[in-house]
Amino acid sequence: MRQIYLDYNATQPIAPAVQQALLPFLAEHYGDPGSNHAIGKAALEAVEDARGRVAAHLGADRDEIVFTSGGTESNHLALVGTLLARENDGGHVLISAIEHESVAGAARMVERGGYEVTFIPANSQGIVTAAAVRQALRPNTVLVSVMHANHELGTIQPIKQIAAVCHEANVLLHTDASQTAGRIRTQVDELEVDLLTLTGHKLYGPKGVGALYVRQGITLEALQSGGGQENGVRGGTENVFGIVGLGKACELVHHSYEEALSRMEMLRNRFEVQLQEAVGDGLVIHGQLVERLPNTSCLSFPGVQAYEMLQRAPELCLWTGSTGYATANRASATLAAIGVTGEVAQGTLRMSAGWYTTEEEIDRAVSLLLEAWEALK
Repeated sequence: MRQIYLDYNATQPIAPAVQQALLPFLAEHYGDPGSNHAIGKAALEAVEDARGRVAAHLGADRDEIVFTSGGTESNHLALVGTLLARENDGGHVLISAIEHESVAGAARMVERGGYEVTFIPANSQGIVTAAAVRQALRPNTVLVSVMHANHELGTIQPIKQIAAVCHEANVLLHTDASQTAGRIRTQVDELEVDLLTLTGHKLYGPKGVGALYVRQGITLEALQSGGGQENGVRGGTENVFGIVGLGKACELVHHSYEEALSRMEMLRNRFEVQLQEAVGDGLVIHGQLVERLPNTSCLSFPGVQAYEMLQRAPELCLWTGSTGYATANRASATLAAIGVTGEVAQGTLRMSAGWYTTEEEIDRAVSLLLEAWEALK
């Protein structure tokens, strides 16, 4: 059975050009970038070349890029590293109620360590407003973390407006751009953020590598010590293979995202229009009234459980929150945060398209979903 992969927000295949860039680093270029000999220096050059490519994609300085093992580590370094470095400035952090679990988990961890954490609410369309951030700020707030776009709903957050509120209060702003880097314009100076997360496997690069943008002048406490790599912020021998792949992926998406954006919107709209015409007003499209990622559609079918729908359509690779959510009849954290519960939550699935998605796959997915819905409703 040929699988139809429509779960690009979870992970993406490695682009062929990135695969080619990686091959020499599987066998030939195996040096430690910290070594003084020629093989080590070649590895260091590859790392620094990749750093420049990541920086160029974000409109940053190469010295502002810290390589990590992925989005989760970058998010932890941003939150925990900032709080530890600014212990004398206060102990309060704000995160949005719709953050990825890697940010929410880091927040819970620092809360157990004695710091104060406030969750900023999102409105019914999945937007965290600048006004909501302003209302939640306290005199001892050190850091605010609001994702650039939500991984479930696709809703794009007003990061620049939030940054203005934060900087007016002398508070740092971190954004998790794992879902946006490579899909929409993600320039750090335009967003006016202080810290930004990206991860390789969500922009057609390898898993196990990511980066954290750290604006010049901001100090972070290292979460793991070692040989002083990454300017002392992240110890450990560099993952040269992964870093090279991340650099190539950033170069690739930087020159492709504008062309891909219109095509992704076309595929998303094709998916939603066909389903709306067949299901009618009972179909709920979450975040439909606000700006969303061009590739993402999060919607709820009436009268059914999305998990059971996908059991009847094993060709489809779509997101339904997780098996755990489905069997426990619980909404995901994001859906619960915007007030989606009960049958609507249980009937929710997410389609996220990518570079290799075809119109034929979209049409086939619609057909399979409608067959499953008709059988279950």
